[in-house]
Amino acid sequence: MPKLVDRMIRAARWLAPRWRRPVRRTVRLAVRLVAAAVLLAGLATVGCTQWLRFAARGHVFTVEDVPAAPVALVLGAQVYEDGSPSPFLVARLEIARRLYETGRVHAILVSGDHGRWEYDEPSTMRQWLIDHNVPAVKVVRDYAGFDTYDSCARAVRVFGVHRAIVVSQGYHITRAVALCRHLGLDADGVGDSTMAQFHKPWMTGAVREFGAADKAAYDVVSGRDPVYLGRHETGIEDALSAG
Repeated sequence: MPKLVDRMIRAARWLAPRWRRPVRRTVRLAVRLVAAAVLLAGLATVGCTQWLRFAARGHVFTVEDVPAAPVALVLGAQVYEDGSPSPFLVARLEIARRLYETGRVHAILVSGDHGRWEYDEPSTMRQWLIDHNVPAVKVVRDYAGFDTYDSCARAVRVFGVHRAIVVSQGYHITRAVALCRHLGLDADGVGDSTMAQFHKPWMTGAVREFGAADKAAYDVVSGRDPVYLGRHETGIEDALSAG
C-alpha cells in the first residue's frame, strides 16, 4: 500500500507541469481574445460617435441663432411619480417655450414615453407648456416616443413633420439631430446646457451617450420601424393652421 501511494505521488509530480502548460496557454489565449473584443468594441463606439458628430455638424445652435422652423420637437425625459417634470425635462421645455415666444417655431410636438398608464411624459410636457403661456392648440402630444429614434421616425411618418428644431440636453442633441436627419427630418437642434450644474447626472448622461451611439448605428443599419407606428395624425397640421 505505501508503495502504491508513493507511485501515485510520483505520477502526479510528473504530470503536473505537463497539464499546467496547456492550461496556461488556454488562459493566455482567452485573455487575448477578450482584449481584442474589448478593443474592437471600443473602436466601433468611437466610429459610431464620430459618425453622429459628422451627421449633425453645422446643425446645432443656440436659442438665439437657430434658424426658424415650423415645429419644435421636444424629446421626453423623466417625470416624477407626482406627475411633475424633472429639472432636465423642464430645461428642454423652457427652450421650446422660448422658441415659440420668439416666433422661431409655430407648433410644438412633445414626444415621450406613455407605455404605462400611470406614466405619461407627453401630457406632463404639454401641461407645463400650457401653464407657461403656450396656447394649448399649439402643443401636440406623441405618446409613443419611446426613444430618440422612435420620436424622430414618428415625427416624419405619423405627424408629417419634415422641418423642425429638435430640443434636448447638450450631451444628447448631436445624436438626436443626426438620427432625425437620417430619417428624413430636416432638423436643427438646440441643446440645453443649464443642467450641467448637476454634475453627476449630467456626466452619467454624457457617458451613456457612448453606448447610445452604438444603438443609434444599429437602428440606422437595421432600418427598423418604431415600436408603434400607427396611422397618420393631423395634430401638427391643425396646430400650424390654428390662429
